[in-house]
Amino acid sequence: MKLRRLLVVFLTGSALAATTAKKPAPSPSQSKTGKPAPVKPATKKPAAPLGDKEAVARWIKLLTPREKAAQLVMVPFSGFTPRAKSKESRKFYQLTAVEHVGGLVLINGPGGRPNAPDVAGLLNKLQNSAKVPYLVAGDFERGLSMRIDGTTVFPHAMAYTAAGDAVLARAEGQISAREARALGFHWIFSPDADVNNNPDNPIINIRSYGEDPADVSRMVSAFIDGAHSVGGTRVMVTAKHFPGHGDTSTDTHHSLAVIPGDRPRLEKIEWAPFRAAIAGGVDAVMTGHLAVPALDDANLPATLSTKILSGTLRDELGFKGIVVTDALQMTGLAQGFPTGEAAVRALEAGADVLLMPSDPVAAINAVAAAVRSGRISQKRLDDSLQRVLLAKSKAGLANQRSVEVAAIASSVDTSEHRAAAQAIADRSITLVRNQGGFLPLRKSGGSTAFFILAESRKGVEGQAMASELRRRVPDAAIIQVEAGMSEAELDASAGQAGNASRYVVVAFASVAAFKGNPPLGGGLPRLVHNLAGQGKPVALVAMGNPYLLRNFPDVAVYMTTYSTVPPSEVAAVRALFGEISVTGKLPVTIPGLAKYGDGLPLPAWRP
Repeated sequence: MKLRRLLVVFLTGSALAATTAKKPAPSPSQSKTGKPAPVKPATKKPAAPLGDKEAVARWIKLLTPREKAAQLVMVPFSGFTPRAKSKESRKFYQLTAVEHVGGLVLINGPGGRPNAPDVAGLLNKLQNSAKVPYLVAGDFERGLSMRIDGTTVFPHAMAYTAAGDAVLARAEGQISAREARALGFHWIFSPDADVNNNPDNPIINIRSYGEDPADVSRMVSAFIDGAHSVGGTRVMVTAKHFPGHGDTSTDTHHSLAVIPGDRPRLEKIEWAPFRAAIAGGVDAVMTGHLAVPALDDANLPATLSTKILSGTLRDELGFKGIVVTDALQMTGLAQGFPTGEAAVRALEAGADVLLMPSDPVAAINAVAAAVRSGRISQKRLDDSLQRVLLAKSKAGLANQRSVEVAAIASSVDTSEHRAAAQAIADRSITLVRNQGGFLPLRKSGGSTAFFILAESRKGVEGQAMASELRRRVPDAAIIQVEAGMSEAELDASAGQAGNASRYVVVAFASVAAFKGNPPLGGGLPRLVHNLAGQGKPVALVAMGNPYLLRNFPDVAVYMTTYSTVPPSEVAAVRALFGEISVTGKLPVTIPGLAKYGDGLPLPAWRP
């Protein structure tokens, strides 16, 4: 309860601070000598702020018919300034300065993640040179840290339902919106409203709040409320991926996924969080490249389905905001439709924003041609254009395009923000099994070897974990391995455990685009089975995928964190040594092994 009170104070206090200002002191009419004060030269009054209608009308006057189509297209940028005269630079210049696309979305490429001040500085330059300001978005499902260094690092969504307190989801929404606005972003592609009731889902998994529609709805609503509670211009948030991506075994980056079930099941499960989001005032809904045979043709993605976007989402669920497609370059859609045709069909179906077409110029050409030919009516284009331009005005872009880079340090990744993120990670830890009272560990006595299983040598997985372990047990064997190691290398690593009487295996297992949902990579499963086969107790800590117990059902201890981020690593170590009370509950079912809501309490240990 103490943590909850602290978060409530933090949230309400921050809101008050954002809206409270000192009254200006009255101007003196006389000098200290009693003589009339000298008259200052008249200064030009600043222009009155533009209202939403005025701003939209002004922008529309600036746009040619082709540029109106371009305003519906959102293209990627990396956050780094492109090298002068490079192919990337020329392409980006063409899309922004010549085509006048309407929006930018941050993605990470081979160059990694940019830092916060650099992104803000680049956006300032782009905005100040734009004919019509850009609507800038980011795929910030676990805060801005998913794409930008130097921002608050939050756990994945599933951790919030494990913690069981919607105040935590509200805190993430509020902090994410505050940091987004500070860096020049107006649109967050979060929260994920998918109900992950398929353990083999290769792309959603811990990105979802869980498998129970009511709990997912509660967390989605709390995130939206938190994001909208920040004073000043509102940051847009997005419920995704309609009509629901949780019950699929296909990654739509690879191919078209199919959502099974009849209409009553869709109403009860998939659509419940979207209804909650709409009731909560969500600004946008992102489509999924998902075929839904119960609603339309079994080979037609929802992104291109008039029955699903206009019929179900608009007419039945009553959504009035912006409909944005998932990335049009994804194979789940692109393999069946050329870029231009996909863009036109998406608009015909009811989408407003065309996200990341593989060939943006072809998409603009096709939409402009469809309007000229009458295939898309001018009213249909204008409806979407009005929504996009109105969003820009509500984001304050008619009156202020740039942000104050110098102020970022005081408003982004603050100590208060980090404390909130760590509290969420601590509260989410779930203990499913604890045979023989294996936990909590003691910092002295016994012989425990720690294995940290990372997915790749290139990342930072396990670094925080190893550091935290060494601080507590300096003499323990801490063996770090990764999926790309050979069997000989893994066997040699196992030998470093010496005469340990038990093992703690910390396994990083994330689910990601183009990767799928493997239990563990390379020879790591063999290593875990070999350790368990020695007859010594093994504690398995799942960093990420909570279903990992299915692959190692005989371990003595199973703990899960639902995330691979450093705060979750710190929380796991704290839980292992009894420094925090373990209170998390499973937000999913682990088939045949654990039920929804399972979780053993483990009080904090006091020596």
